[in-house]
Amino acid sequence: MALDPNIRINLDRSVVLLVDDNPQALEALSAMVRGFGVRKQFKCGSGAEAMHYVKNQELDLIITDAQMPDMDGYDFVRWLRRDAPPELIFTPAIMLTGHAPRSMVEKSRDSGANFILTRPFTPEILLQRIFWVARDERQMVKAENYVGPDRRFKNLGPPLGVKGRRKDDLSTHVGAATDPNMDQNEVDMLMKPARVQI
Repeated sequence: MALDPNIRINLDRSVVLLVDDNPQALEALSAMVRGFGVRKQFKCGSGAEAMHYVKNQELDLIITDAQMPDMDGYDFVRWLRRDAPPELIFTPAIMLTGHAPRSMVEKSRDSGANFILTRPFTPEILLQRIFWVARDERQMVKAENYVGPDRRFKNLGPPLGVKGRRKDDLSTHVGAATDPNMDQNEVDMLMKPARVQI
């Protein structure tokens, strides 16, 4: 589903935290977000550095790489959901990855991320995902083994109709794939909440 060019959405008051250990990828992400009109953004090269910003800064959105040395994106989002200051634990978090086998998509979802996006992606796709997260009406859940968006009910779900990714896309620092990559449509459907009986 493409963005309607006639709809204007203003992101200039949003505060965004960007986390990626690859300086070139971080700068490209920063340029995209700046192009969306975001004036205030913080850039971090590690999960530990990102923790500092979460503890000391009000944030509207976090976009983090999944694979990083030391504290990866999964551990960072898990920390955010469980140990961040109470007013920030439910800050929307989008996970980025260059390698998306089902196991890693599930790991991202289970860490509490709102969405996972596979690289490479266009600015339009990132903007669509930001809008979907902003319009998400799911309640946040705090349970013993999970903190994050409620997946027990069906809602609008992520934007559909976006062309899927190539099966051989890999991050430069993940090594050889052991499982096949999921295409973006499969990732979207796995992150989409599903109705269950309680």
